[in-house]
Amino acid sequence: MAMKKFLRRDVSSSRAAEYAEVSQSILRYANRGAARIEFLTGISEMLLKLSKCDAVELRLQDPDLRYRWELTALPERSSRFVVLPERPTSGVGRPEPRAQLTKLEELCREVARGRFHRKSPCFTQSGSFWTGDWAADAAWPYRSLALMRFAVDGRSAGSLQLRSLRRNHFNRKDVEFYEGVAQTLGLAMANWRAQWALRERVKELTCLYGTGRIAQLPGITLDEALQRIAELLPPAWQFPEIASARIVLDARVFATTGFRESPRCQSAELVINGKSRGVIEVVYTEETPEFAAGLFLAEERSLIDTVAREVALLVDQRETEARQSTLQAQLRHADRLATIGQLAAGVAHELNEPLGGILGFAQLIQKDPDLPEGAARDAERIVKASLHAREVIHKLLVFSRQKKPVKARVNLNRIVEEGLFFLDSRCANAGIALSSSLAPDLPEIDADASQLNQVLVNLVVNSIQAMPEGGTLTIETRSAGGDVLLSVQDTGVGMSEEIKNKIYTPFFTTKEIDQGTGLGLAVVHGIVTSHGGSIRVESAPGQGARFEIRLPAVQHHD
Repeated sequence: MAMKKFLRRDVSSSRAAEYAEVSQSILRYANRGAARIEFLTGISEMLLKLSKCDAVELRLQDPDLRYRWELTALPERSSRFVVLPERPTSGVGRPEPRAQLTKLEELCREVARGRFHRKSPCFTQSGSFWTGDWAADAAWPYRSLALMRFAVDGRSAGSLQLRSLRRNHFNRKDVEFYEGVAQTLGLAMANWRAQWALRERVKELTCLYGTGRIAQLPGITLDEALQRIAELLPPAWQFPEIASARIVLDARVFATTGFRESPRCQSAELVINGKSRGVIEVVYTEETPEFAAGLFLAEERSLIDTVAREVALLVDQRETEARQSTLQAQLRHADRLATIGQLAAGVAHELNEPLGGILGFAQLIQKDPDLPEGAARDAERIVKASLHAREVIHKLLVFSRQKKPVKARVNLNRIVEEGLFFLDSRCANAGIALSSSLAPDLPEIDADASQLNQVLVNLVVNSIQAMPEGGTLTIETRSAGGDVLLSVQDTGVGMSEEIKNKIYTPFFTTKEIDQGTGLGLAVVHGIVTSHGGSIRVESAPGQGARFEIRLPAVQHHD
């Protein structure tokens, strides 16, 4: 349409070709979808070259932003982006000389509204203003001025201002030519806006797609997933070259390279099951003139909130899977314990009768006065082996809960004192210093004294075996929160995390084949839980071990 208009005005073919060339260049540049300042700089450079002017100014009233852009060639090349107020009289940015500002602003408003004096030689038939002798002073050096209005779309319009330091730089034909360029500029603005919006939406959708894809990758850990998601964020923001991102979850930090704290920050909380557990942050590490139009887009606010929800769902899903896996392992462990308990009870009952016969006959043989010395020694070995086997069977019966505890009110200090009386010499023989700290006025507990004695003996024997080169064994009792606590601590070889997870498993042992049955700690665990208590272990390789048993104290009611 603009081309036909110029042809009707008898524009020369060379001028028409020049118009076509510059129009195509402007439209092609708009298709790049560059950032706002880059786009305005590019087309302003084209207009300066085309018009041979000294300054170009573009004003645009977007639906959500009113701004002025200026590019000057003299005395040196410089540019300025200023966000204007809705009411021009309110004043914003760097003020210009008041007299020229008032006169020029009034003229700009009149042209933008399509109000002009049709008979004035300074206006074209389309309402553009031009002059070759603008009232100038030291603050306003330009003599020639051309001002054209253009439409961007139904919601916004703009104006193009060309300035020259020379008098009479424009003529009417030039201004009519620039009117066509201005209309092309309006089309380019609309096209740039669409291309830029499309580019931003593609970036946002790419980020969301990548986030969802990372969450579904097989075998990826939660930490790896969060690091990858953090790296997806900067490219989705307006200015990725100066953007960095960080995800913080329960004090664990996943950040992109070069991340640093910045006041130019957009963030969203990580809320998991109603509890705030972290934050997602996107920051700009440098300033840019683009910030005059606002740091972040409304769409970016929506994007970071959506990513925060996706990350929260991912964390909740992984933690739920971990809890389910732990629960399944516990159920499998409980099932194995039940099976082993049934087997142990059956084996114990089957062995008890023949073992009793072996022990009885061995003891009868020992009473024979004519028994040779060698046979007497063999009979003694049989008795000892039978007693050891009977102890193992006793442990099996306790483990399988076949022997019910006979509970009464007992004082844990007394049980510890009686047990240590028999264990003190064994510790001394092993080069172990035994230390005890028993709290006075310890509350009573409802328990089977013989079973608690077995708990103490098993723990102490384990500690002695863990200190083959000697060490220190500390026994302590105290009360806390309505419970009575017993702790057994050694300075032995300690345990790895893998071994700690298996110590209560029946028949699991790290000792030599003839040094243990693997039932000691399983029996301890069974006795403690049957008394309504709990057991906790702290240990690390080379740092010894500490077992703490917590049993409920007897509650006295007035």
